[in-house]
Amino acid sequence: MSSAKKNYTRITTKSLTEMKANGEKIAMLTAYDYTLAGIVDQAGIDIILVGDSASNVMAGHETTLPITLDQMIYHASSVVRAVERALVVVDLPFGTYQADSKEALRSAIRIMKESGAHAVKLEGGKEVKESIERILKAGIPVMGHLGLTPQSIYKFGTYTVRAREEEEAKQLITDAQMLEQIGCFGVVLEKIPAALAGKVAQEISIPVIGIGAGNQVDGQVLVLHDMLGMSKEFSPRFLRRYLDLNTSISQAVQSYTSDVKKGDFPNDKEQY
Repeated sequence: MSSAKKNYTRITTKSLTEMKANGEKIAMLTAYDYTLAGIVDQAGIDIILVGDSASNVMAGHETTLPITLDQMIYHASSVVRAVERALVVVDLPFGTYQADSKEALRSAIRIMKESGAHAVKLEGGKEVKESIERILKAGIPVMGHLGLTPQSIYKFGTYTVRAREEEEAKQLITDAQMLEQIGCFGVVLEKIPAALAGKVAQEISIPVIGIGAGNQVDGQVLVLHDMLGMSKEFSPRFLRRYLDLNTSISQAVQSYTSDVKKGDFPNDKEQY
């Protein structure tokens, strides 16, 4: 039985553990800039992920692979300056932790020191265990990421649902348990069967955040630009658009352009 909802003035990794224990769902969104991060934080979000999805939505790349560590630090520092309540988690970008654990630690330290973020996230299970352990030993909180791992898109060759087959499902559960055992404070499960995600959430004590992983987990994450309807091209089953900003912004720009062309803007009250 869940207890009464606690009013958190600042979200920490401890807060998230308490929220799971109390049966309170965790809300997580991405943000990449000062203005939108401030709005998201003031609206009461629990976790802000400075995702490597910035490679797609901010820079227009086809995948998350091209974004660099310097670029991630730039986005993260912009977000951190706007945030007062949410926990800010930053993705370690592709190529900054896979080669060896020492490089992983150097990358994580740079993010924490140069951006002021609160934690890092990286993709993978047993294959990145050594990197995660080294980062954790330095006192840096780590969130894991299993299931569909976008940095491995060329290995998988598709963005289809992962862990449908029994062997892969078993490995995912094993990896999730390993992430808990070595000290991760949470794990994102992306695009896996809902029943499997629910099983993972029940079997580990750390928060499980889903994206395309059903509603049996401890919380949800979406890319902010997708949730706000800023793009119309990306329409997976798990995405719910809460606004249609693409249309609204387009109409506003058209109205502005028309007013300028006609000489209606600025009017007498809009000048000195």
